[in-house]
Amino acid sequence: MGRYPEIEPYDQGMLDVGDGNSLYWETSGNPHGKPAVVLHGGPGSGAGAGLRRYFDPAAYRIVLFDQRGAGRSRPSAADPATDMSVNTAPHLMADLERLRAHLGIERWLVWGVSFGSALGLRYAQTHPGVVSELVLTGVATGSPAEVDLLTRGLGRIFPEAYERFLAELPEDERDGNLAAAYNRLLESPDPEVRARAARAWTDWETAIIPAPPGSVERFRDPEFRHGFARTVTHYWGNDHFFGDFPGDGGAAGVVLRDARLLEDVPGTLVQGSLDFGNLLGIVWRLHHAWPGSELVIVDDAGHDAGAVGDDALVAATDRYARRRP
Repeated sequence: MGRYPEIEPYDQGMLDVGDGNSLYWETSGNPHGKPAVVLHGGPGSGAGAGLRRYFDPAAYRIVLFDQRGAGRSRPSAADPATDMSVNTAPHLMADLERLRAHLGIERWLVWGVSFGSALGLRYAQTHPGVVSELVLTGVATGSPAEVDLLTRGLGRIFPEAYERFLAELPEDERDGNLAAAYNRLLESPDPEVRARAARAWTDWETAIIPAPPGSVERFRDPEFRHGFARTVTHYWGNDHFFGDFPGDGGAAGVVLRDARLLEDVPGTLVQGSLDFGNLLGIVWRLHHAWPGSELVIVDDAGHDAGAVGDDALVAATDRYARRRP
């Protein structure tokens, strides 16, 4: 099956979302098709053109955008002067609502990868009625346990890389919240400190989450490397800001805790069996707590579920294209 052929946007623009931020957005496919929005990963990766190819362009109105601080959105997180206090999960979800209103969309399918899957899940839970379906891959829920696994637990599996990762931190910061400790370095007024921290962080990510060549290539760009590392550590060091909603009662595992809120939202989870970020069984637990979800496990695949995962994702969007809620 594979993904659909490459296409170009038929419309694009910059949307003022407040706080001095403007989001890059684009639409492709069928202007009258079923609306679908893509949430990229990272956080801070930006939306690549290849993400359009998971949708039938004759059936979907495909919306891609770069989240605050990422990609073509402005200001960039790579600029040390950019205020990250206005880049949180509540801000990103408010941006989604502004974009949905700007494009005149009532409901849309939400497609998310990695951090985008966590954001999509929380968006669906906190904005009932606007998400028609969820299609998620490289699934995460943003829980503290997942961050602890990715920043500390995997050190037992990758001891040499982990030793280098810890070595960049001051000794008195190596026993606490490692993402927050790295974020403090990435916020340093000293450009050399920021550069070393960004390199060490992305080296660790590359070690624990083997990625396609294009993903590794972007880490060679110092500007991308700094913006990406700064954004990831900002979110991971603050429990993804998922506790910043009234009534949440704390950030620990809120997505899993509130899985019942997704009972009216059909969803497909596509997960590589060797995704090191999922050694906690998060996807399995989410699937069993979410009525109406389907779980597709891709054998011998990692965070990037590969060609078999692509087939499963396209099959899901094809199926949902025919669904009329």
